[in-house]
Amino acid sequence: MSAFALAASISPGPVNLVCLSSGIRYGLATTLVFVTGATLGFVLLFVSLGLGLKSIFLQWGELESALRWGGILFLLYMSVQLLRASGDVQTQSQTQPPGFMTGALMQWLNPKAWLAGISGIAAYTAGGDMYQVLLFALLYLPICWLSLGVWAAAGAWLQQRCTAGQGLRWLNRILALLLLMSCVLLLI
Repeated sequence: MSAFALAASISPGPVNLVCLSSGIRYGLATTLVFVTGATLGFVLLFVSLGLGLKSIFLQWGELESALRWGGILFLLYMSVQLLRASGDVQTQSQTQPPGFMTGALMQWLNPKAWLAGISGIAAYTAGGDMYQVLLFALLYLPICWLSLGVWAAAGAWLQQRCTAGQGLRWLNRILALLLLMSCVLLLI
């Protein structure tokens, strides 16, 4: 369970890229608020899936489709924000960083989170056994937080090395492109 949680949490995805970008733009301490929201949002999603939310989506496919399109639109919005960023850390620090609720909501709109939750529950719990789901969620909690924290810390490290506006502008564009590619992969 722990190895699965680590692989799913630390591998690149939309939330990880936002952690990196926020770490660059706002620093580690500010970004940890987003990291905490994203972690708790994922754990709540995970437990909800373990309680049977998956069966609701199997019955109402249009609800799953609406969630998928909502996630894609949210990722496109985040991509546009990155593309528009000037690359000036001082200017960017005056804008509002992604907060706790953004992190929590982003996990519910994140197809990677849904896939990790569904596949983890299917592989490591016996038929939705509540004890196993809660144990898995308790393992996921620190692993997810630390994994996202690594991405935020990497961003803070890059902030110290890429203080020139042009360097951050290009890094923002690369991150925006990666988020856009995530959207394309969701459409395939």
